[in-house]
Amino acid sequence: MGLLAKNIMDATPLTMDDETDALTCARAMVAQRKGYTIVTHGGAKTVTGIVTEWDFLEKVLVGGKDPSRCFLKDLASPKLQSCAPDTPMDQVVTDMAKLGIRRLIVRSGDQVVGVITTRQILSTFRQYVDKLSSEIAGYQSSATPLG
Repeated sequence: MGLLAKNIMDATPLTMDDETDALTCARAMVAQRKGYTIVTHGGAKTVTGIVTEWDFLEKVLVGGKDPSRCFLKDLASPKLQSCAPDTPMDQVVTDMAKLGIRRLIVRSGDQVVGVITTRQILSTFRQYVDKLSSEIAGYQSSATPLG
Protein backbone atom coordinates (compact mmCIF):
# COMPACT_ATOMS: atom_id res chain seq x y z
CA MET A 1 0.00 0.00 0.00
CA GLY A 2 1.32 3.47 -0.88
CA LEU A 3 1.48 6.66 1.11
CA LEU A 4 -1.71 8.46 2.03
CA ALA A 5 -2.32 12.13 2.77
CA LYS A 6 -2.38 11.42 6.52
CA ASN A 7 1.11 9.89 6.34
CA ILE A 8 2.78 13.10 5.17
CA MET A 9 0.52 15.95 6.32
CA ASP A 10 1.54 18.45 8.96
CA ALA A 11 -0.94 17.69 11.73
CA THR A 12 -0.25 21.01 13.47
CA PRO A 13 -1.43 23.64 11.00
CA LEU A 14 -1.28 27.28 11.98
CA THR A 15 -4.80 28.67 12.41
CA MET A 16 -5.92 32.16 13.36
CA ASP A 17 -9.20 33.99 13.68
CA ASP A 18 -10.25 36.22 10.79
CA GLU A 19 -10.19 39.26 13.09
CA THR A 20 -6.41 38.86 13.60
CA ASP A 21 -4.32 41.63 12.08
CA ALA A 22 -1.81 40.81 9.35
CA LEU A 23 1.22 41.80 11.42
CA THR A 24 0.33 39.39 14.25
CA CYS A 25 -0.30 36.66 11.70
CA ALA A 26 3.00 37.28 9.88
CA ARG A 27 4.90 37.12 13.16
CA ALA A 28 3.27 33.77 14.02
CA MET A 29 4.03 32.42 10.53
CA VAL A 30 7.70 33.36 10.94
CA ALA A 31 7.89 31.94 14.48
CA GLN A 32 6.38 28.63 13.36
CA ARG A 33 8.16 28.61 9.99
CA LYS A 34 4.92 28.19 8.06
CA GLY A 35 4.11 29.85 4.76
CA TYR A 36 0.40 29.90 5.43
CA THR A 37 -2.29 30.42 8.04
CA ILE A 38 -5.67 28.75 7.97
CA VAL A 39 -8.26 31.42 8.72
CA THR A 40 -11.20 30.64 10.98
CA HIS A 41 -14.25 32.46 12.23
CA GLY A 42 -16.13 32.16 15.48
CA GLY A 43 -13.59 30.63 17.81
CA ALA A 44 -11.90 28.32 15.28
CA LYS A 45 -15.16 26.53 14.49
CA THR A 46 -15.58 27.56 10.86
CA VAL A 47 -12.72 27.62 8.36
CA THR A 48 -13.17 30.62 6.09
CA GLY A 49 -9.98 30.64 4.04
CA ILE A 50 -6.21 30.57 3.88
CA VAL A 51 -3.62 33.32 3.91
CA THR A 52 -0.25 32.62 2.31
CA GLU A 53 2.99 34.51 1.98
CA TRP A 54 1.82 35.44 -1.52
CA ASP A 55 -1.24 37.15 -0.04
CA PHE A 56 1.06 39.23 2.15
CA LEU A 57 3.19 40.24 -0.84
CA GLU A 58 0.28 41.04 -3.12
CA LYS A 59 -2.32 42.46 -0.77
CA VAL A 60 -0.26 44.05 2.00
CA LEU A 61 3.23 44.92 0.79
CA VAL A 62 2.50 45.80 -2.83
CA GLY A 63 -0.97 47.00 -1.85
CA GLY A 64 0.65 49.55 0.46
CA LYS A 65 -1.43 48.54 3.48
CA ASP A 66 -0.44 48.90 7.11
CA PRO A 67 -0.19 45.28 8.33
CA SER A 68 -1.34 46.26 11.81
CA ARG A 69 -4.55 47.72 10.35
CA CYS A 70 -5.64 45.03 7.89
CA PHE A 71 -7.20 41.80 8.96
CA LEU A 72 -7.10 38.22 7.81
CA LYS A 73 -10.75 38.35 6.75
CA ASP A 74 -9.66 40.89 4.11
CA LEU A 75 -6.59 38.93 2.97
CA ALA A 76 -7.77 35.33 2.96
CA SER A 77 -8.40 33.37 -0.18
CA PRO A 78 -11.79 31.82 0.49
CA LYS A 79 -11.45 28.96 -1.97
CA LEU A 80 -9.83 26.11 -0.08
CA GLN A 81 -8.74 22.98 -1.86
CA SER A 82 -8.82 19.92 0.33
CA CYS A 83 -8.63 16.16 0.43
CA ALA A 84 -9.49 13.38 2.86
CA PRO A 85 -6.82 11.81 5.10
CA ASP A 86 -6.99 8.54 3.14
CA THR A 87 -6.36 10.16 -0.25
CA PRO A 88 -3.46 8.40 -2.02
CA MET A 89 -0.39 10.60 -2.46
CA ASP A 90 -0.36 10.18 -6.24
CA GLN A 91 -3.82 11.78 -6.28
CA VAL A 92 -2.69 14.55 -3.90
CA VAL A 93 0.29 15.39 -6.15
CA THR A 94 -1.84 15.24 -9.30
CA ASP A 95 -4.47 17.54 -7.80
CA MET A 96 -1.93 20.05 -6.50
CA ALA A 97 -0.17 20.18 -9.87
CA LYS A 98 -3.42 20.51 -11.80
CA LEU A 99 -4.70 23.28 -9.52
CA GLY A 100 -1.32 25.04 -9.35
CA ILE A 101 -1.31 25.13 -5.54
CA ARG A 102 1.47 24.60 -3.01
CA ARG A 103 -0.72 23.65 -0.07
CA LEU A 104 -3.59 21.23 0.28
CA ILE A 105 -5.83 21.16 3.35
CA VAL A 106 -6.57 17.71 4.78
CA ARG A 107 -10.08 17.43 6.21
CA SER A 108 -11.97 14.78 8.07
CA GLY A 109 -15.55 15.87 7.51
CA ASP A 110 -15.60 19.62 8.21
CA GLN A 111 -12.60 19.48 10.55
CA VAL A 112 -9.14 20.46 9.33
CA VAL A 113 -6.74 17.74 10.48
CA GLY A 114 -3.64 18.82 8.59
CA VAL A 115 -1.98 20.52 5.66
CA ILE A 116 0.23 19.06 2.94
CA THR A 117 2.84 21.37 1.43
CA THR A 118 5.05 20.90 -1.60
CA ARG A 119 8.03 21.00 0.76
CA GLN A 120 6.70 17.94 2.60
CA ILE A 121 6.11 16.13 -0.68
CA LEU A 122 9.65 16.84 -1.86
CA SER A 123 11.12 15.76 1.47
CA THR A 124 9.14 12.51 1.40
CA PHE A 125 10.17 11.90 -2.20
CA ARG A 126 13.82 12.48 -1.27
CA GLN A 127 13.58 9.94 1.57
CA TYR A 128 11.94 7.46 -0.79
CA VAL A 129 14.67 7.89 -3.43
CA ASP A 130 17.40 7.54 -0.79
CA LYS A 131 15.83 4.34 0.57
CA LEU A 132 15.37 2.90 -2.91
CA SER A 133 18.95 3.76 -3.87
CA SER A 134 20.24 2.10 -0.69
CA GLU A 135 18.22 -1.04 -1.40
CA ILE A 136 19.50 -1.20 -4.97
CA ALA A 137 23.09 -0.71 -3.80
CA GLY A 138 22.64 -3.50 -1.23
CA TYR A 139 21.22 -5.80 -3.85
CA GLN A 140 24.07 -5.08 -6.26
CA SER A 141 26.77 -5.68 -3.63
CA SER A 142 25.25 -9.02 -2.58
CA ALA A 143 24.83 -10.31 -6.12
CA THR A 144 27.43 -12.83 -7.19
CA PRO A 145 28.86 -12.52 -10.65
CA LEU A 146 27.85 -15.18 -13.11
CA GLY A 147 30.64 -16.88 -14.84
